[in-house]
Amino acid sequence: MTKWVYSFSAERAEGHGEMKSLLGGKGANLHEMASLHLPVPPGFTITTEVCTYFYANGKTYPPDLAAQVNEAVAEVERQTGRGFGDAGNPLLLSVRSGARASMPGMMDTVLNLGLNDASVESLAKSSGDERFAYDSYRRFIQMYSNVVLDVDSHNFEDILEEYKNSKGHTLDTDLTAADWRSVIVEYKAKVAEAIGKPFPQDPRDQLWGAIGAVFSSWMNQRANTYRRLNSIPAEWGTAVNVQAMVFGNMGETSATGVAFTRNPSTGANDLYGEFLVNAQGEDVVAGIRTPQNITEAARKAAGSDRPSLETLMPEVFKQFAATTKLLEKHYRDMQDLEFTVERGKLWMLQTRNGKRTARAALRVAVEMANDGMITREEAITRVEPSALDQLLHPTLDPKAKPAPIATGLPASPGAASGEIVFSADEAAALRQAGRKSILVRVETSPEDIHGMHAAEGVVTTRGGMTSHAAVVARGMGKPCVSGAGAIRIDYAAQTMTASGITLKKGDILTIDGGAGQVMQGAVPMVKPEMTGDFLTLMGWADAIRRMKVRANAETATDARVARSFGAEGIGLCRTEHMFFEGERIVAVREMILADTEQGRRAALAKLLPMQRKDFAELFEIMTGLPVTIRLLDPPLHEFLPQTDEEIDEVAKAMGVSADKLRARSAELHEVNPMLGFRGVRLAIRYPEIAEMQARAIFEGAVEAGRETGAPVTAEIMVPLVLGRPELDSVKAIIVAMAETVARETGVTVPYHVGTMIELPRAALRAGDIAKSAEFFSFGTNDLTQTTLGVSRDDAASFLGIYTVKGLLPSDPFVTIDAEGVGELVKIASERGRATRPDIKLGICGEHGGDPASITFCESVHLDYVSCSPFRIPIARLAAAQAALGRKAYSTA
Repeated sequence: MTKWVYSFSAERAEGHGEMKSLLGGKGANLHEMASLHLPVPPGFTITTEVCTYFYANGKTYPPDLAAQVNEAVAEVERQTGRGFGDAGNPLLLSVRSGARASMPGMMDTVLNLGLNDASVESLAKSSGDERFAYDSYRRFIQMYSNVVLDVDSHNFEDILEEYKNSKGHTLDTDLTAADWRSVIVEYKAKVAEAIGKPFPQDPRDQLWGAIGAVFSSWMNQRANTYRRLNSIPAEWGTAVNVQAMVFGNMGETSATGVAFTRNPSTGANDLYGEFLVNAQGEDVVAGIRTPQNITEAARKAAGSDRPSLETLMPEVFKQFAATTKLLEKHYRDMQDLEFTVERGKLWMLQTRNGKRTARAALRVAVEMANDGMITREEAITRVEPSALDQLLHPTLDPKAKPAPIATGLPASPGAASGEIVFSADEAAALRQAGRKSILVRVETSPEDIHGMHAAEGVVTTRGGMTSHAAVVARGMGKPCVSGAGAIRIDYAAQTMTASGITLKKGDILTIDGGAGQVMQGAVPMVKPEMTGDFLTLMGWADAIRRMKVRANAETATDARVARSFGAEGIGLCRTEHMFFEGERIVAVREMILADTEQGRRAALAKLLPMQRKDFAELFEIMTGLPVTIRLLDPPLHEFLPQTDEEIDEVAKAMGVSADKLRARSAELHEVNPMLGFRGVRLAIRYPEIAEMQARAIFEGAVEAGRETGAPVTAEIMVPLVLGRPELDSVKAIIVAMAETVARETGVTVPYHVGTMIELPRAALRAGDIAKSAEFFSFGTNDLTQTTLGVSRDDAASFLGIYTVKGLLPSDPFVTIDAEGVGELVKIASERGRATRPDIKLGICGEHGGDPASITFCESVHLDYVSCSPFRIPIARLAAAQAALGRKAYSTA
């Protein structure tokens, strides 16, 4: 018989922390905490295999599941001394999700399950607190009705707000037991109106309704969005965790809170968190009430006049602090914890590896390695490479920083500017239009996940450092200011007001998530400095990685940025990017319009000194490092004006006939230019272009060598070859020019000639091509287009559907298609090495900066990856992690 249910309590645990695939992350950690004899409310986990069965069998359950659930409920009854469905001594339960990977707030939860009209009276008597009992019942009705019965929460929020206003109450805690009884009557009437029948009173029906709702939430929109953004497979499924309820809303000696063993924003080794007295867990993360600090040091730093947990409940705090230290030591990582205090007794509800900013991840990893808690290799794997992007972009310039119009909590560091939007959908729409936004909300909810991802940053007027907005923004690496209570938002008018200033949707706002400040207008930014923990971890990574990391760069600015980030040369210099400015574009257009070779050479002669200077500067910046220069690649029509107005303007400036320019543009027009007259085909048709570029490269190398005193090795790359004959034809031009420049200057420049592999035929003919090519650079952007038959510029309309439906594992222009494009890379690598064992192999498409693609590159043993300058550190770290993974795999 398949075991579908695993029980846990402080007495025993049937599972353990390594069973995340079966029990989910939350369930596995509950079992692990129970095995450590920590105060965990007894309960049980329904496995992820049930979720798989649920969706494979028309949302039904395995036949023997009910019996196993009943047996597990009976064990919880034994442990607590209460009866589930016993009106006189009721056992109440919480029902929560728990996927293998943490998905905070994305799936559904039901608390206080088991309450009904009869048991709420017993709870009031047994607890001695009538107000607590009816507060718990109204919470249950609202949560269950929303999650299970699909009655929108705003119905209940409206009822509650109207009631509070009618009675002159401000806070929920102002309401008495009698008040809650009145509210409950209205809640139940609203449910009956919405679903056509009374609110369910049978606890067993309630339990199965909640279990089904949690499993169903695995496929809700926000969960699907979160999985897509975080590359979590849908087939993993979620577990369901059912536990005996413990209550943080049993009066002034009860509380609930969320904490981290270290600061998730900075990584500082200080207990960090918030709590609320007389509250349940959802109150803390929902931001409905302003929480209090856990430690006295944090209270003083925040300037709060509300007591800390350390002061208010010293014995509970002492026990909790010891528990946090034990859990961090046990898991060897920063922990994110949820806890409840019920009448002075501490209960631990959850622990998991805490989400953190990139800066915090670096600090925690380096400090734990230096303290001997983890190895340097483990420290390298603890930082998500893509998260480094948070550290590699500008921050606010302190010299130009204006006074803030509002201040809140520094919930997630970083700075951003953008247009004000008041809804997630608006943020997503602006992102689609290529515009930046700041999402401003009273508070965010899991339904806002897509807008938070689309926005540059987030501002909320309510909520603390552990609110939904703060936790999700930190996980995304987005700046966030939470709890900016001085801001007033009018959703109807689409305005926000602060410090007497009213801003409307579309106005520019700047936020500093590290300082918790909100500013009007755009604020200048400054470049970051990579020091301290960043340099330490990068040094460890560089010592471990095998692949080199180069930059895609063709300007001096990009080259210098790349070197500052640790680039080991240039893997792709796109020479056409040097042609679009000032006199250069004029000379290029003269070349294109020339009717004779003599005319083309005259125009190219104007370009030669410009190209020579460009190459010399790159060689100087990259002294001692390889520079791979790609010959002219794009179709010539890209250099010509397109509209009639542009054509007339350019023709007048060049002193040529507009009709001639228009005719030449029409002559060069192609139906599919990506597969047309470009790349090596230009050099075959117009060899004088390749001659000029080769001369500029060699003369630039001579000039740079004289300037620096160091020899330069040039790598000249011929794009878009079909096979060896094309390469040989252009290589002959390059060789002849190298000899010419050597005779003229008396300096022989060492060089290599190679090619881009960006066509399937070239990959298949790699063995023959390698007889002439000394290196291959895989141009995976075009190789993906030509292999999949998909245009990068036009694929957005359907690729998203393909990835959501699982037809493709990810966007093939973001992460390499390992089964198709990757197979061609592997074939070309093997065939190239068979012909030329020392051939140098690299990748220079956008995939060169994608961590998952870098892992693939390591698997086929490429020599280097090349990416944009700001992704160099990401690639360095990803290459080290790939090397560690390959090492572990090969020795397994």
